[in-house]
Amino acid sequence: MKRILIKNARIVNEGKIFEGDVLIENELIAEIASSISAKPEVQVIDAEGSYLLPGAIDDQVHFREPGLTHKGTIASESKAAIAGGITSFIEQPNTVPNAVTQELLEDKYAIASQSSYANYSFMMGGTNDNLEEILKTNPRNVAGLKLFLGSSTGDMLVDSSDSLEKIFSSTKLLIAVHSEDEGTVKGNLEKFKEIYGDDIPVKFHPEIRSVEACYKSTVKVIDLAKRTGARLHVFHISTAKELDLFTNKIPLEEKQITAEVCIHHLWFSDADYETKGNFIKWNPAVKSAADREALWKALLDDRIDVIATDHAPHTLEEKKQVYTKAPSGGPLVQHAVVAMFEAHHQGKISIEKIVDKMAHNPAKLFKIEKRGFIREGYYADLVLVNPAMPWTVKKENILYQCKWSPFEGTNFKSRVTHTFVNGQLVYQNGKVNEIKAGKRLLFER
Repeated sequence: MKRILIKNARIVNEGKIFEGDVLIENELIAEIASSISAKPEVQVIDAEGSYLLPGAIDDQVHFREPGLTHKGTIASESKAAIAGGITSFIEQPNTVPNAVTQELLEDKYAIASQSSYANYSFMMGGTNDNLEEILKTNPRNVAGLKLFLGSSTGDMLVDSSDSLEKIFSSTKLLIAVHSEDEGTVKGNLEKFKEIYGDDIPVKFHPEIRSVEACYKSTVKVIDLAKRTGARLHVFHISTAKELDLFTNKIPLEEKQITAEVCIHHLWFSDADYETKGNFIKWNPAVKSAADREALWKALLDDRIDVIATDHAPHTLEEKKQVYTKAPSGGPLVQHAVVAMFEAHHQGKISIEKIVDKMAHNPAKLFKIEKRGFIREGYYADLVLVNPAMPWTVKKENILYQCKWSPFEGTNFKSRVTHTFVNGQLVYQNGKVNEIKAGKRLLFER
């Protein structure tokens, strides 16, 4: 039996921080106590001065495999994820080919079973005409269904009202949506193309992918969910205007409609386009500082339920193209947890709340089995963060295959020092151990 004892940690779990020890036996957390004595056959890790967190669960990533592996692979991006303290991810279906049949979906699981450093699930993709395939999806071992209501990377737009109605009325799967109104976006884009052609200044991105485009779509999809009783999760909320559409009046476990915010919408604002350009071009767009402040407020008062990354790597060459050709998205999994710790250092959020939004709540929201908490009998997906070990993001310490980050040059005060996936020490002090310990996530439903 493999045993690891983490001693003297500041354990962060379920709204509390307390000093203690955690014993890992094989894949599971065997014991949590104020003090556990070390035995000769146990590997001891002294965590004094560090926080022990449940590993973050990222409910929205794009790892690009199959079909777009020049941008990233499940192996390369999951390696970056564990270095950043993310121990489980849910990947989206707009790979090539799109994961819109059961066979194509299972192909991705087969790849991950051989190559993933982190735990994994893959969303089934919805289209205007694949309802039959959607209904074959097993809710026990698939995170949910993803619908693109606004076009993004790939070709998975669901723009038929009739198809949407049928999908929402027919499936009990959690339905996650990219919510932007396609007609509004297209109309805005054409106006700017008339003036600038393809070389539109990126500062106009939030006027093209506008507040109104987001709000119009989100109102429509929430109305549809309420009418049909569907379980709806709205990805990457980016505007103040959408926030009153969500509630904090009931516990998360009882919500039928939930919301996510992403790291980039909490960190950047439209003022950053001047220096960052296409490297902060995302869909939905990074918007105003006022929108950003409203997102923080809704995150803290629980109208927004989870923090994710929408990790979406593209090559430097792709991002350096003119506006209409430069793809939207950027890599974030390696820097998400420390970015939130930086916000903690700035007085914006407590460490307990970070753990709620990045570990506990994704586990609750998706009903993930035995993960997301530091509990005896749960899988030992654990992360140690030293809050006083400064470092700077540089090309040489970026693990993304695309080798760039919107955080390049940023100084972080905190550092992920150790990551455990299913009880195995997969990352330690800047070095990834070549252990592909990830398992397929299972769901209690």
